[in-house]
Amino acid sequence: MLRLLITFFLQVLPAPCAGAFKERPSERTSFKKCYERGDFPIALEHDTKGNKIAWKVEIERLDYHHYLPLFFEGLSETSHPYEFFARQGVHDMMEHGGGKVLPVIPQLIIPVKKALNTRNIKVICTTLKALQHLVVAGDMIGEALVPYYRQILPILNIFKNRNINSGDGIDYSQQKRENVGDLIQETLEALERRGGADAFINIKYMVPTYESCMLN
Repeated sequence: MLRLLITFFLQVLPAPCAGAFKERPSERTSFKKCYERGDFPIALEHDTKGNKIAWKVEIERLDYHHYLPLFFEGLSETSHPYEFFARQGVHDMMEHGGGKVLPVIPQLIIPVKKALNTRNIKVICTTLKALQHLVVAGDMIGEALVPYYRQILPILNIFKNRNINSGDGIDYSQQKRENVGDLIQETLEALERRGGADAFINIKYMVPTYESCMLN
């Protein structure tokens, strides 16, 4: 009996699942609250190419310190119309922002981190596309993001090798640019190219398997 008890207590139990890829519920965003109150100067417009945002004011005249962080926070949304307005609003504002985007970078980090931390594949892909647009939206933006790599790159390290394998079928995720592993690689390369001399070493510290795209 004693031997059975010793054997029972000494047996190696399997490690519990860490849940690194498990989705986290996102909290109610300020973007959703503002949209429901009608605080945004936007409306939904339909044309032959699909849906788009109809801005009620010139985008260049918007207060970027107020609106751009709110739209970035909306990237965590997954239901219509919130996710559409947030995604399209982010890209519209960066397209027309010019020098207004750079000063707002510190306010964008927490919304980006929260969106990535949802671990929702669709949200991650949407956020990665926004990051890729962000680094080319103006001069010095890539360099300005380097100090924040420790906040935004951990999730990229977790999902970097999580490519979708569709077997012999057509990988529709690639056609829609929703293969998270490929998007992460593209994003890291964009950060390195636009991040200046210190970008690669800081990316490598957070994502050890990343290899420089500038040395080839």
